[in-house]
Amino acid sequence: MSENAAQLLDNVQAEIARACMIARRKADEVTLIAISKTHDGDAIRPLLDAGHRVFGENRVQEAQGKWPALKEAYDGVELHLVGQLQSNKADDAVDLFDCIHSLDRPSLVKALAKAMDKAQRRVPCFIQVNIGEEEQKGGCAIADVPALVEQARAADIPLAGLMCVPPLGIEPAPFFALLDKLAREQGLAGRSMGMSGDYPTAIMLGATHVRVGTALFGERG
Repeated sequence: MSENAAQLLDNVQAEIARACMIARRKADEVTLIAISKTHDGDAIRPLLDAGHRVFGENRVQEAQGKWPALKEAYDGVELHLVGQLQSNKADDAVDLFDCIHSLDRPSLVKALAKAMDKAQRRVPCFIQVNIGEEEQKGGCAIADVPALVEQARAADIPLAGLMCVPPLGIEPAPFFALLDKLAREQGLAGRSMGMSGDYPTAIMLGATHVRVGTALFGERG
């Protein structure tokens, strides 16, 4: 299993390097976040044993059940929250995660700022943008991005950049290009975009963080 995990990790890293070469970027400009949601500790350990240290989870409660023990067993783990965050879970999120990718509304700015003050810890955040303007998806409206950036900065929340999940079944490149443009307009360095099916395209359009699950863990059964 460990050898298989190492091979899958090598494959993804080689694909990242290839996309960076085409885009005339350095491979170390892109952070690979292994999305470990729905996978237990036994499924995650082979990737940790292969040397990977950056992981992403969708839910605070699920992450609380497995990551404290894994973080104790492996040095240097960096944990990212990539799923929607309820304001009442802000304290737990700030305690456990090293980066939050789903800041998407003023009420969450307030809750996270309060939680960070309480924990005396500033956790970098990506503002999630509803890039495809889909009713069922989280993320702030494109028009609201400048105001939310301003509110987060005023609340002393370190902003890592912008994050998006393009609509399913549509060519993602225009959405990635739009997020890149929005991030540049706001003077933000990070672009959290691209998943197992489209991360090479995202890298060519400026992604700094790619969120890859299936290509590293296999299909969830």
